[in-house]
Amino acid sequence: RTTTYLLVTLALAVTALTSCSDDDTPTSVASKAASAFESATAEAGRQFDEIKGGIDAKGSVQLGDITTDSDGRASVEVTVENTTDSTKSFAVQINFKDEDDNLLDASVVTVSDVAANQSGKGTARSTRDLTGDVRAEVERAVRY
Repeated sequence: RTTTYLLVTLALAVTALTSCSDDDTPTSVASKAASAFESATAEAGRQFDEIKGGIDAKGSVQLGDITTDSDGRASVEVTVENTTDSTKSFAVQINFKDEDDNLLDASVVTVSDVAANQSGKGTARSTRDLTGDVRAEVERAVRY
């Protein structure tokens, strides 16, 4: 559900950006892109805020190697480790960055119902094509 909200927000932002008029300058387009991305990351933040009773689980997350699918989107396998004695779910925000540490995209993945003392997997996928040297990092993770 979290991923769906983030993807809808970013889809609306892309629609707004691709409907630029002839009066748009490179600066105004860049400004709109920054604003759209800020909106998407804010939506991810709101989704994390809705999780009640969650605890920081950033240290329980491992990322695999980044791959690029046939659509040009980056993806990375996310593995979470549930070190508790009961079933838990995890929400993980992955930031995709370039070689200069610039934020390119963000994705939120939910790994649900991970059994006690077990690990679970999910896949974080960028919402748009990413080119160049892309890397992924865990921005935040919550176990609930």
